[in-house]
Amino acid sequence: MSDSRVLLAQEFINNTYNNGATIGISKLEENGQTSWSTMYALTRALQYEIGITALSDNFGPTTLSTLQTEYPSLNTATVPSPTFCCILQSALYCKGYDGGGLDGVYNPRVKAAVIKLKQNMGADSAFPGDSLEPKVVKGLFNMDAYVTVSNGSSVIRSIQQWLNGRYVNRRDFFIIPCDGHHSRDVAKSMLLAIQYELGMADGTANGVFGPGTQSGLRSHTVEIGATGAWAQLFTAAMALNGRNALFGNFTADTQAAVREFQSFAALPVSGAGDFQTWASLLVSYGDQTRKGEACDGVTKITSARAQALQDAGYRYIGRYLYNPSSTSLPEKQIQPGELDTIKQYGLRCFPIYQTWSRSADYFHYSRGCVDASSAIEWARIHGFKSGTTIYFAVDYDAMDSEVTTYILPHFRGVWQTIRELSAYVVGIYGPRNVCQRVSDAGYAVTSFVCDMSSGFSGNLGYPLPTNWAFDQIATITIGSGDGFIEIDNNIASGRDIGQGDFDPRTPITDDLDVDFDKASYRVALLMDVQTYLTSIGVPETGGEGWIDGDIVTYNLISTTEAFDCVMEADWLFTNLARALKLRKALVQAPVMWELRKLNPFDTAADDAVRIGLRDDCSTGWGQIFAWVAIAARNYCVQQGIINGELLNDDDMRAVWDLLQDPHYNIATAAYLTIYNAHQIGVARPSLTTGQADTQALLARYNGTGDDAAQYGRELIGLYNVLENYNGLSRAQ
Repeated sequence: MSDSRVLLAQEFINNTYNNGATIGISKLEENGQTSWSTMYALTRALQYEIGITALSDNFGPTTLSTLQTEYPSLNTATVPSPTFCCILQSALYCKGYDGGGLDGVYNPRVKAAVIKLKQNMGADSAFPGDSLEPKVVKGLFNMDAYVTVSNGSSVIRSIQQWLNGRYVNRRDFFIIPCDGHHSRDVAKSMLLAIQYELGMADGTANGVFGPGTQSGLRSHTVEIGATGAWAQLFTAAMALNGRNALFGNFTADTQAAVREFQSFAALPVSGAGDFQTWASLLVSYGDQTRKGEACDGVTKITSARAQALQDAGYRYIGRYLYNPSSTSLPEKQIQPGELDTIKQYGLRCFPIYQTWSRSADYFHYSRGCVDASSAIEWARIHGFKSGTTIYFAVDYDAMDSEVTTYILPHFRGVWQTIRELSAYVVGIYGPRNVCQRVSDAGYAVTSFVCDMSSGFSGNLGYPLPTNWAFDQIATITIGSGDGFIEIDNNIASGRDIGQGDFDPRTPITDDLDVDFDKASYRVALLMDVQTYLTSIGVPETGGEGWIDGDIVTYNLISTTEAFDCVMEADWLFTNLARALKLRKALVQAPVMWELRKLNPFDTAADDAVRIGLRDDCSTGWGQIFAWVAIAARNYCVQQGIINGELLNDDDMRAVWDLLQDPHYNIATAAYLTIYNAHQIGVARPSLTTGQADTQALLARYNGTGDDAAQYGRELIGLYNVLENYNGLSRAQ
């Protein structure tokens, strides 16, 4: 929504500093919307007007110290120029306050706005009156809100205001937002506040949960009846962690909330604010000396190490299903015989899946599907039973926007694939915010929290996820000699107890399809596909054929376009082929053919279904009828090949709509090949299905009769071209 006063501020910046190079900004978009670009421009303008030569977007120490020295109190008498005052008025506009007319006068409306701003900040007692002090100016020139936004909590806002009012005159304490939301800045301000109350001097207090802070907290247990600053800080920490506690005195209600929190966080339940409770409320890893029952590591569990773990009180061990590197961390992946050792010593194992997952660009829907299929494959190889939770890793500090754009689509792919192709369960390893958001979306059942990384933005200011199973708090070593091992020490909640018994190890299948080697073979494969199709009367573009006695012109998609679609979805064909243990060319061939043969009749039939003139038609990339999709999927569910609810005629339109999604359509085409084998009485397609059965399966894709037989004869040639190059990729 556009704000006319913000628009005035943007016009002022553009008109006053029309040579953007002067202060290092580009011309602002005049849209009336407050943004960082506008606040950065105002910050640079302020710096320029007070004589700073090295301008920056950041309102840093130089800007603050210059204001403190030159303008410790800005008001009617001290504002150095009308332009300077216009900058202040513009900043007030961008914060939502009435800065008066943009006239360069520190007028009564500006004064009223400043008073209101300081009241909202909670800084009006520390800085009474209508002047602007340097720390207030610093708080004015950013995007922080000082009123509740986005359903912010009034209790948290009162805590934020209290912290500002009580500590803003300390050297390293700066005004924090008062928006009703916990955040990184609020978390650091709490640690600074505790250090100030412990008597630390400016320069010593640093907002870090170090030895001095920990030592001081050990002697500041708070319990029922406590009042004053320590009770306020403790109840503030409880409220900021989402616990049902009122900010203020330590009451009986506080004690009940503390007991509930301690039980939730697997702390000793005392009802008092002891050191371990303080620690768990203030930093993600809490008291790193806590003894955990769970651990994870990248080292093989031998008999000696298993004994050392058992002696140290460990019961649950996290180990990796797969390691793509044969040289880096050679024991990271579960080793042959290792799970037998774990079982022998009465320990239990929870599996982790991670290849890279350390930057946002790793995560997307298709990668999630591929990771899930790989995890299923390796979990079965190692012998993990149905019902095992597999933890998929997000091993970096993902920003909240990255969770939305990258992580959630990735885990949607993980969840859909795991749910459909296995009886395993999805868990997530990552920072608190990532775990909670993925779980809230329904894509993970339990969380393995990387709380050791206390500085992660996804940990600072976020409570322990509601479904946490393992809480990773410290890297330690245990044992000696052959039993020596480095592990990550984890607290266990009991939500997941891993697996203590395993199926026999499944041999690795070496001949499964792999991703197509596009760099080596794409050009040659396209040429061979074009050559073959042309040889049977299907040119690069156009072409005619008979369908149900009618001659049809194929002019919607060229051979190259159909080929490109199939290549773009190669990851999905590979995924399905590996999961179902069949050749992906068996699915690629009919899908590519149906794409190439799309014609205006197909479009008209789709339109007829959409407007209700028809109940069903063949549709999507693989041109599959909804009733056929229902039959194929139901058969695969009944055979235990995939998971899902049995469908019926009432689901017809919903399935038809789903078939518009290429992912659903291609998967259905794969299941249809299995169903067709049942239909014609041949063995389920496998890695070794012969030519005759392959041709019969391709023919059945188009029904029965002479047209279907011709379809099979045409597609077996396309299948052979595709399989030839898929085979070359497998051999790499």
